[in-house]
Amino acid sequence: MYKKLFLAVAVGAMSIASTQMAEACSDLIVGKKASVDGSVIISYSADSHTLYGELYHWRAGTHAKGTMREIREWDTNKHLGYIPEAPVTYNVVGNMNEYQVAITESTWGGRKELADANGIMDYGSLIYVALQRSKSAREAIKVMTDLVRDYGYASSGESFTIADKNEVWVMELIGKGKGKKGAVWVAIRIPDNAISAHANQARIHKIPFGDKENCMYEKDVVNLAREKGFFKGKDEDFDFQKAYNPYTFGGLRGCEARVWSFFREFNKDAQKYEAHVRGDVNAEYMPLYMIPERKVSVADVRKAMRNHYEGTSMDMTSDVGAGPYRSPYRWRPMTFEVEGQQYTNERAIATQQTGFVLVAQLRSWLPDAVGGVLWFGVDDANTAVLTPMYASITAIPECYRVGNGDMMNFSWTSAFWIHNWVANMAYNRYEPMIADIRPVQERLERGFDEQQKFIDAEAVRLLKEDPAKAKAFLNNYCADVANGATARWKQLGEYLLVKYMDGNMKKEKDGRFLDNGHGLSEMPSFPGYSKEYYEAIAKTYGDKVKVSGPKDEH
Repeated sequence: MYKKLFLAVAVGAMSIASTQMAEACSDLIVGKKASVDGSVIISYSADSHTLYGELYHWRAGTHAKGTMREIREWDTNKHLGYIPEAPVTYNVVGNMNEYQVAITESTWGGRKELADANGIMDYGSLIYVALQRSKSAREAIKVMTDLVRDYGYASSGESFTIADKNEVWVMELIGKGKGKKGAVWVAIRIPDNAISAHANQARIHKIPFGDKENCMYEKDVVNLAREKGFFKGKDEDFDFQKAYNPYTFGGLRGCEARVWSFFREFNKDAQKYEAHVRGDVNAEYMPLYMIPERKVSVADVRKAMRNHYEGTSMDMTSDVGAGPYRSPYRWRPMTFEVEGQQYTNERAIATQQTGFVLVAQLRSWLPDAVGGVLWFGVDDANTAVLTPMYASITAIPECYRVGNGDMMNFSWTSAFWIHNWVANMAYNRYEPMIADIRPVQERLERGFDEQQKFIDAEAVRLLKEDPAKAKAFLNNYCADVANGATARWKQLGEYLLVKYMDGNMKKEKDGRFLDNGHGLSEMPSFPGYSKEYYEAIAKTYGDKVKVSGPKDEH
C-alpha cells in the first residue's frame, strides 16, 4: 500500500504555497445538455484558513439617487472605497440571486506587475455586487467588467464561473498594472453539452475573436501582453494562459490536477493528460472543456467535490502520508524540504480549510423563485451535508446565519462549528470514521433529492396562488432542512466520540452500544493499526521495539 510519498520539484516553482483566504478554490461546471435533468450546474468550494462558513444574504431593494455603496475587500474586510449604488438591487442568497444567476471563482495570481494598488473592486465584491445587479450571465459579465473599468481592480488574476438558467461562461481577468485602471479579460461560453472546471490556474488559451456569440474580451487583452513583453506574434496565435499565468509545477500539480480529477470521472480520454497535471510543463495540456460520456447529476457533482484523487497515481489515501488510517489530508504548509530538496503534498478538491461549499442548480423550466437551488454546506466538502437553499428565500436558517459564531468563537448552533468538530475527529482516524459518516451524509442528501420534486410542485402551486405564501413555504422548508441536518450532524459527532474514545471501538448491535449485562459498557474492541503500518514500524524502528527473551502472558 505504501508508495514513495512525494516527488521532487524545482525550487521556486511552488506558486500554490502562498495562496491565502479564498485563493485556493475549485469550480466545476456542467452545461444544461450535459446534465441529467437539463439544469445548468456549477459548484464552488471557498477554501480558506480564515473564512467562516456562513450563508450570505442581501435583500432586494430600491435606492435613492446619490446613494453610495461601501466596498470592503472580501478576503480581509479592508475598506477599499465607495461606488454609486444601483437604483434597484436583487435578492441574493449565497452565490445565487433571485433570477438564477450564479457566480463563483478561483484565484490564480498571475503576473504580479499587473496589480493595481489603487483599485476599488476586489474579486469578491465583483461577485456579490454583480449578483445584486444582474438578470443574466451576460449582464453579469458586463456589470463586472464595467466596474473594474470605472473603479479599478483590487485583486490579482482570477477565473470566474458566471452562469444562469440557460448558459454558463468562464471569464478570466487580471489587472493592467501601475497607472492603468481596469483589467484585461476574456470570457468564453461553455457549450451546453460540455463540462468544464477551473482551480487556481488560468485555463483559457486561444481566443476565438470572431465568435461574438460565444466569446467576449477586453480590447487591449493582446496589446497589453505585447507592451509588457509577455507575447510576441499575431493576434490569432495569442494564448491568454501563457501570457498572463504561465504554467509552473505548482500550477499543474496543485491546480490543474483538480480539474483533471473531475474530467476523468466523465471522459476516459482525460487520462492522457496525467503527465501534464503531474508537473510536466511541456506535455499536452487539457482543453477548457470536455464532452462527458454520460449525463451528470447534482449528486455526481457533490461527489466530485469530495475527491482526493482516489484510484489514481496521486491517491492521497494510499501513501505513507495517509498514516495508519488512510487519511486523505495533509496539513499545511504545502511544501517542505529535506536535505536541500523540496517536496510537495498533493492538493485535492476536498480540503480541510474550507469555509463553505455549494452546488448551484439552475433550472429554466421552472419559475425563477423555484428554479434556482443552492445546495449549500459548510467546512470540508468531504464531510459536509449539502442542503437545498432556494434562491428566493428571504430568511437564512439559524445554523448558517451571519453572527452565529465566528472563526474565533465556537457555537453549538453553528453548522460550521458542528461540521468542523466532526471533521476534525475524523481527520486523524479517517478510515473507520468515514465509514460511519458517509451513510448519514448520503441518507440526508438522498432524502433532500427525493423531496425536491414535491417541494418544487408545492412552491409552484403556492406561487400561482400568492407569491408571499410560496416565499414563506420555502423559507420554512430551507430552515427545517438546514437546522435539522445540523442537529443530526451534532448527534453523529456525539456518537463518534463515544464509539472511538481513547483509540478503542465500542461494540454495537442494532444501533446500540452493548453493555456487559450488569449496566456497564461491554469491553471495547482494540483495533490497533493496519498490517502495513506495523510493517513500516518494523522496518524503520524495529531494532528499538523488538521483543526478545521470554514473552509476557497477556
